[in-house]
Amino acid sequence: METHSHVFLGEGHEHAEKRTWWVIWLCGAMMAIEIVGGLLFGSIALVADGLHMSTHAGALLLAALAYSYARRHATDARFTFGTGKLGDLAGFTSAIVLAMIALLIGWEAVTRLLAPVPIAFAEAIPIAALGLGVNVASAWLLSGGHHHHHHHGHDDGEEQTVELGGVPVTLEIHEDGVPPRFRVHADIAAAALTAETVRPGGARQTFAFRSIGGWLESIDEIPEPHAFTVHLRHGAAAASAVFEEHDHSHAAHQDNNMRAAVIHVMADAAVSVLVIAGLLLARAFGWLWMDPLAGIIGACVIASWARGLVRDTGRILLDMNPDPRLTSRLRREIEADGDRLTDLHVWRLGPGHLGAVLSVVTGKDRRPEDYHRRLRHFPSLSHVTVEVQSR
Repeated sequence: METHSHVFLGEGHEHAEKRTWWVIWLCGAMMAIEIVGGLLFGSIALVADGLHMSTHAGALLLAALAYSYARRHATDARFTFGTGKLGDLAGFTSAIVLAMIALLIGWEAVTRLLAPVPIAFAEAIPIAALGLGVNVASAWLLSGGHHHHHHHGHDDGEEQTVELGGVPVTLEIHEDGVPPRFRVHADIAAAALTAETVRPGGARQTFAFRSIGGWLESIDEIPEPHAFTVHLRHGAAAASAVFEEHDHSHAAHQDNNMRAAVIHVMADAAVSVLVIAGLLLARAFGWLWMDPLAGIIGACVIASWARGLVRDTGRILLDMNPDPRLTSRLRREIEADGDRLTDLHVWRLGPGHLGAVLSVVTGKDRRPEDYHRRLRHFPSLSHVTVEVQSR
């Protein structure tokens, strides 16, 4: 009997873990320097910024430990569907911490707006600039090597270029707010051009073309899914192109643990920029209210980011459907030739991994393996369970 893998960690999981630890060491070193320096030179502001840096390092430590625990327990049988969602749990927790930080900053800013206090500009501005530098370095480390070149498939128009009788021809599946159709960009006659699709199951369909503007467009729409071989013919000339179905849901692939770490860094950087601007204006024009106003704006920005992170990670932790469009495509694929889908559940197992449970009623002699084969062109479906009922 075939066994299923339950390792649903995101692509580049270990590399993300290493980068997070590098940023923790950077923040920890800066925290120690600021606290020790502040105590040696009698700077309360420097000590306070060092303590603030400790909360920043603590949030990143949560992310790093989540990466480490998920990796070490990826094959632990106690986790029914693996540890891929541990990063989402850590992201949710970080979002709550961010929201609390926003409240504290906002409270302190309002207090200082109502009761202004003297500002030591000579100390405060360099410290804010130093904090900004650390955050820029942290963001660079966290994003290093984090390059995801997801091809967005036919959402934005997938293209293939072929030679048709010595003429370069660009064949595109155009679907930008309109029903999907083939578009051909080439200096050829529409009447002599045809395109035949051959799907993995052997189903064939022929498309004729008409001239529209500066291109040729198929008269008929292209049924889902867009996974097939296309045979182009123009007179005696012939050429072929292969199109594959791509998953393009950002929600399905997003690493919310790394996202939470980056938001912590970006939130700190945004506050640093606002603080520097507020301090410079306060020193130049005597506007002491600019410093707390910058704090209030920073608190609102952090609260907005925290809200988005809570919403997105909460949806995953509650097993809400992460990709309604993929679910709709999956339903059309199963019901394309008369079968009926009576139950369908899709949820996220980890970054880039979705689980699905299907119940199909069919009048044909089919087994679950038949439907598994039909769903292979959905690469994000990492764990699929199919129940087949006869009519």
